[in-house]
Amino acid sequence: MGQSASNPLATCLNAVCNGRTDCVAYPDNALYQVSWVNRYNLDLPVTPIAVTRPQTAQDVSAFVKCAATNNVKVQPKSGGHSYANYGLGGDDGALVIDLLNLQDFSIDTKTWQATIGGGTELADVTNKLHNNGKRAISHGTCPGVGIGGHATIGGLGPSSRMWGSCLDHVIEAEVVTADGSIRRASESENSDLLFALKGAGAGFGIVTKFVVKTHPEPGSMVQYSYSLSLGKHTDMVPVLKQWQDLVSDPNLDRRFGTEFVVHELGIIITATFYGTEAEWNASGIPQRIPKGKISVVIDDWLAVIAQQAEDAALYLSEIHTAFTVRSLAFTAEETLSEDTITKVMKYIDDTNRGTLLWFLIFDASGGAVSDVPMNATAYSHRDKIIFFQGYGIGLPVLTQQTKDFLSGIINIIQASTPQKLTTYPGYVDPSLTSPQQSYWGPNLEMLESIKTTYDPNDLFHNPQSVKPENKISMKQ
Repeated sequence: MGQSASNPLATCLNAVCNGRTDCVAYPDNALYQVSWVNRYNLDLPVTPIAVTRPQTAQDVSAFVKCAATNNVKVQPKSGGHSYANYGLGGDDGALVIDLLNLQDFSIDTKTWQATIGGGTELADVTNKLHNNGKRAISHGTCPGVGIGGHATIGGLGPSSRMWGSCLDHVIEAEVVTADGSIRRASESENSDLLFALKGAGAGFGIVTKFVVKTHPEPGSMVQYSYSLSLGKHTDMVPVLKQWQDLVSDPNLDRRFGTEFVVHELGIIITATFYGTEAEWNASGIPQRIPKGKISVVIDDWLAVIAQQAEDAALYLSEIHTAFTVRSLAFTAEETLSEDTITKVMKYIDDTNRGTLLWFLIFDASGGAVSDVPMNATAYSHRDKIIFFQGYGIGLPVLTQQTKDFLSGIINIIQASTPQKLTTYPGYVDPSLTSPQQSYWGPNLEMLESIKTTYDPNDLFHNPQSVKPENKISMKQ
């Protein structure tokens, strides 16, 4: 499709495709921007030099070599859910390698380790694991997110407090590096590369296959939801404080995952408890959370995943829109005081938001995620117990007013703590002044060294990715 561009890069890419249709598209192709580029955030225009769709790791290797030879940057795209369109390069002019066709799946029924293609979306990961032994891994709630980005950046979801993040399940990866080599990365082979892939993957290579450990699906689950509409957002201060006090408890039952959402009309709290109703009651959580709607699900993991996806769709649908997003992460010492919560809610009540579609989402973390040492993987937010994301969605156009509204919330929260709050690279915040430090903090120096080993020319590049040591002075 669209093998019409004529320049050295296109000649190389076309040769790899060898006449295959649906293998490469260029900007002069009518469907290129609509179906091949397909931006997630319509507020941020991007124009990749080309989009390729490899069938095999060998194709990926050949496309990477084409880019390197022609001095063109590369970014892999898995599900395409980057808030800043980084799977499309972020910067104009990158070569996008879309892993859509890399959907391999197999499972070893002796070890229960699964091999999953780098282009598989989370909905398919769930179904394939379910259909092959009723197995499961921890991951987020949006079904269209691709495992390629999710398992190389963190991958947080309702079961993370119980099982760890998605990347904590990765045992081994098949990865194409900047020289076009197809390598294995594991604890025993290229272990430094595995360290980098588990938290900063987009800057280090293209994972074509993951080998992951799996768990038996939970038997019984309790789902909880609570919604409240009040006249003013300031009326909701005690409820957010109550929720935050609960999730700040270091002894909180790890089978409990929960989210607190503030929106135009009120608040929603959702939660999943991976256990029986008796265990839920014995956990003490029902006495410490607002009295909400309880449903007990017996051995129906897929139904719970579907419900969580539906909850997520309230504020993060599969529809591609123009939006702005800001994010922060909190340790137990950095959580919001009642005074700060009051300031945030009063600010919301008093400020023109520029849109009716905005959401502040607080996610509980910690638990098993915090068991892993900070320097065991690139993921550096082991000490965080809450993640915050603020979204403003344009109807139909995103206004500066909406961007300023979210910036104001961030400023109030930042002003309330002496520390500079950091954030998680899965919740891309394009406005950060020192993103690498914010995303990878104590692990950044090690990552820059590994980047220099495997990708000294910064072939795998987006505006906020890890840079090699010789390029650090050029960082934005």
